[in-house]
Amino acid sequence: MEPFILKKSEYFVINEWAEKFPGLLAGFTSKNGGVSEGAYSSLNLGLHVNDSVQSVRQNREHMADILGFPLHTWVSAEQTHDIHIEKVNKENGGKGSLLYEDSFKATDGFFTADSGLLLTLCYADCVPLYFCHENTGAIGVAHAGWKGTVNGIASEMVEMFNKENMDIEGIHVVIGPSICGKCYIVDNRVISMVDKNLADYHPKPYTQIEDNQFFLDLKQLNKDILIKSGVKEKNISVTNFCTSCENEEFFSHRRDKGKTGRMMSFIGWKEDF
Repeated sequence: MEPFILKKSEYFVINEWAEKFPGLLAGFTSKNGGVSEGAYSSLNLGLHVNDSVQSVRQNREHMADILGFPLHTWVSAEQTHDIHIEKVNKENGGKGSLLYEDSFKATDGFFTADSGLLLTLCYADCVPLYFCHENTGAIGVAHAGWKGTVNGIASEMVEMFNKENMDIEGIHVVIGPSICGKCYIVDNRVISMVDKNLADYHPKPYTQIEDNQFFLDLKQLNKDILIKSGVKEKNISVTNFCTSCENEEFFSHRRDKGKTGRMMSFIGWKEDF
């Protein structure tokens, strides 16, 4: 069953979590409903892509209003396709929400046990990974491009819960909108790293097209890594949405040849729950 539904033109929510975890808001923005123009039309939320800063700030203020999380409750990151996850709390609220230079440096994931804080990351084909611990309510979100994926950001987040003495059996994960396995082509270098991670896993999450060319399913690869890390398969949901295929809803770095906007993942507990 598809975990995401379009709530408004501006964003999708993880519907199954809205029902399972009342008070938790988790979802993914579309590219529609903002004020950005040209290649960034219209709801670009990335402060780092040469769009008008004023337009991006206006887009972020709009999202803050409709999500019910003011900008002073957001945390944002300078993403580097690595595996560093920052543990944050309410005191960090507002960091990077309107100024890219104030974002958490070299960070591709957030973890928190606090309510009233919205964890946000930006994407234009990479995989958003959402985490919620059923017993404690701790949450996390990670940005997994191919580098972050093969270097284990999914397992790094699982380890974060483990370090906080939270049982792995209680972790629920949703794998969000990203480029699909029929749109994403990689070379031998990437595949060799995939094989290193999943040496004993079959079938592999890729298909060879020709010499040095493979279709890679990043969503399935992250799911395999999560299962290998101890997350129960029944606790993992995967979206069917592809950021490259679905031009009407999403920006895509590959489809748009690098000049494009960014969608945003978000997850946070409402303060009054």
